[in-house]
Amino acid sequence: MDDLGDQRQEQRATSEVGDFVSQWLTAHGDQIVEWRRHLHSHPELSHMESKTTDFLVEALESRGLHPRRLPSTGLTVDVGPDDAPLIAFRGDIDALPLDEVTGLEFASEHPGVMHACGHDMHTTIVLALMIALQEFVHERGADALGVQVRGIFQPAEEVMDGGAVDVIEAGALSGVSKIFAVHCEPKLRVGQVGVRTGAITSAADVVEVVLRGQGGHTSRPHMTVDLIYAAGLLATELPGVLSRRVDPRSGSVLTFGAINGGATFNAMPQEVRLLGSFRTAQIGVWRDAQGMLKELIDSIVAPTGASVELRYTKGVPPVTNDDVSTALLANAVKNVDPHALREAPQSSGGEDFSWYLEHVPGAMARLGTWNGKGVRPDLHQPDIIFDERALRVGVRLFAGVVDQFR
Repeated sequence: MDDLGDQRQEQRATSEVGDFVSQWLTAHGDQIVEWRRHLHSHPELSHMESKTTDFLVEALESRGLHPRRLPSTGLTVDVGPDDAPLIAFRGDIDALPLDEVTGLEFASEHPGVMHACGHDMHTTIVLALMIALQEFVHERGADALGVQVRGIFQPAEEVMDGGAVDVIEAGALSGVSKIFAVHCEPKLRVGQVGVRTGAITSAADVVEVVLRGQGGHTSRPHMTVDLIYAAGLLATELPGVLSRRVDPRSGSVLTFGAINGGATFNAMPQEVRLLGSFRTAQIGVWRDAQGMLKELIDSIVAPTGASVELRYTKGVPPVTNDDVSTALLANAVKNVDPHALREAPQSSGGEDFSWYLEHVPGAMARLGTWNGKGVRPDLHQPDIIFDERALRVGVRLFAGVVDQFR
């Protein structure tokens, strides 16, 4: 056989899992959509995903798998030979505190709770992948898979005390060599996948500043501490001064979302609070941010005479994609459709998948979910609708990654 024939035969061999999963998707497409719609109509908030966990356990056990519940909610499950290299895929299972207004027939049945970030999509993709791989192993043997695959169904991604840390502490990364995830992206058309080497999200921390003074009459600001004035200085000057202390290429953003203090026109308050967020794409800036902001805040407020308390809550580091793992995702996309690959922009949003990447290399991809009609929506909106055709794209993407480890 000539060299070209050898290459074609090798390509067919290395896409064996992907080909099997594609056929499985054709046969079970309705079931996958049914899983997703069940999850969408029964959302649960962070740290409260008990029924979601039960549903996933039942679905996996009914296909001969052996899921392991995590200490609170969520679970892990493995497929493949125990002595093979281990890779993992994460799906997040929690929803947001929003009232859904999509009008879908499978809309949330729980008032004030909605899957508005696509976690029901992520979870369904990992669920379908693990069941498809289990059927592959059942038909062809564990050794035919050539790699062990772990599905991680993580609770509580949407809150600052995110579930990734708890999942890691429970040993879910034990033995894992690489980890992968997708995130729904309504700015990309369904069928497209965005990848990016390096930071694809930002660190996200909560910044609360409490200013205090003795209060007084607004007619005599020189005899007291004008906290409203001090808060105004801080809100306007701090972001500007920060921009002169960090590299503008770091994607660092400080924004205040709330300022509260005072109750009437003729009395100066004794306390004013500013609440905001600090985001950055550079891990080094993130690690130094608290000390730097404390220094800048103190220097800005000092001339006013106000006392300052900084309450700084560390959130998550940026999701920093490993170059090799990103290449594996890109290759998986190109092997299915070379025209589907896109370069994902760096986002200012936070994602606790980053904690996994502090322990093992891996990568997250952006999964297109826009149906191509109307305005491209944004995440976390109560009327957002995800195109369910993206489910198959996500499963096939992950199967293509598995193929590259065989």
